[in-house]
Amino acid sequence: MPRWIAFCGFAAFGAFWGAWGASLPAIRDQAAVTDGQLGTALLFIGAGALPAMLLAGRAVDRWRERATAALLMLLGLVGVLVVLAAHDMTGLALSLVLLGASSGAADVAINTAAGSAQRAHGGPVIARTHATFSAAVVFASLTTGALYAAHLPTLTPFLVVAAAAIGVAVAIVVATPGNESASALAADAERSRGADAPSRGARANALRLAPLLVIGGLGALAFAVENAHQSWSALYLRDELGAGAVAAAGPAVFAAVVAVTRFATGTMSTRWPTATLVGGSALAAAGTALLAASASLAVALAGLALAAAGTAVLFPTLLSVLTVRVPDGVRGKATSTVTTVAYLGFLAGPVYVGAWADAVGLSGAMLAVAALALVIATLATVSVRARVPAPR
Repeated sequence: MPRWIAFCGFAAFGAFWGAWGASLPAIRDQAAVTDGQLGTALLFIGAGALPAMLLAGRAVDRWRERATAALLMLLGLVGVLVVLAAHDMTGLALSLVLLGASSGAADVAINTAAGSAQRAHGGPVIARTHATFSAAVVFASLTTGALYAAHLPTLTPFLVVAAAAIGVAVAIVVATPGNESASALAADAERSRGADAPSRGARANALRLAPLLVIGGLGALAFAVENAHQSWSALYLRDELGAGAVAAAGPAVFAAVVAVTRFATGTMSTRWPTATLVGGSALAAAGTALLAASASLAVALAGLALAAAGTAVLFPTLLSVLTVRVPDGVRGKATSTVTTVAYLGFLAGPVYVGAWADAVGLSGAMLAVAALALVIATLATVSVRARVPAPR
């Protein structure tokens, strides 16, 4: 698979979520819901995403690039639909189910594309496509803020993102004609090889789920740490350090450092995956502990930056481990399993912080996040090499 497809896919995906994050206040006001109702409505994104992620893998294996194109286009169009439908709680919640489904399926598709491109061409494609995503989030967030500052309608940034997603989708389709036939032939060849040794293939299939769950479980912990910072850093800076409006710098600093780190350290994830996972999670734990102990905004931002640098390498490295272990014919299915399990951590991270904050305060909750990062470091040393099988 061409590398540019993966990069364009992640850029479009990041642009969507950057616009979405910056548009949430406007969407909340348009739907006339409270903050509590908005929080409930956002749970419907996960309700739509999880089943779609599980189902998307087979479609991606069958139609490859064209599936990626269709799902990116769908995500852009659903973003427009959400704004058009979100005029009350019911319309918001129902449209967010569709948003979650299209986003989850597109997530599987672009991660599969990145894995295939890295397997075919070498180099740290996965890390750098994830960096592209983070950079696109920052750029789209700032652009969306500028559009709203110019008093343009809530729909405007989503029309721009939809146009970009459609453009990427058309370019992919034009550049990859007849790709489904090639995919079908490759799948038939894979099945034929398996038929020659049925007992060996049955044993491999029986063992395949366990290593995927190991990678997905580590990914869930990584996402829990990452989303805990993304979701709570602004509140932490405001409530614990009295940062006021400057507290908004927290998520921006975190996302920017993640992007830079992924661009700068991409080759580490492919050359030394276990060391990268252990080192990254240890750095995330140290940065989070520094944040929890900080008494000034400068120290807190430094801790947040260290935590961002540590978490930045975790999930791309896990996907790189998956890439070298999984044949192309079932890459979509494997990626969908891993990303679905990992997504559970993304959903649980903010809840984990909230539960600890109620019990011991936000500073104590940050220490609990640091403990999660140390768990990743411990598990990575004993599980990544020992439990992930070599390619067949």
